[in-house]
Amino acid sequence: MAKVTIYTRQFCPYCTRALKLLKSKNVDMTHIDAGMDAAKKKEMVQRSGGARTFPQIFVGDTHIGGCDDMMALERAGKLDALLAA
Repeated sequence: MAKVTIYTRQFCPYCTRALKLLKSKNVDMTHIDAGMDAAKKKEMVQRSGGARTFPQIFVGDTHIGGCDDMMALERAGKLDALLAA
């Protein structure tokens, strides 16, 4: 299973929703709270190609976007294959 990294911030409903889906799939993930950490937020923005909203989700080195992007992959039946790679 691919390693997942998710950058979140506290009290973010999209972050909560994304984490819930990943946990339901028993995904091994690195969870980084970047909301109040300027260095971690800068890292997130650089890795994502400029995205500043939370969450930002990476499967391996591939940036898949935010919560809505991940949910779209799930609805299309493509998320499991991406996570399995």
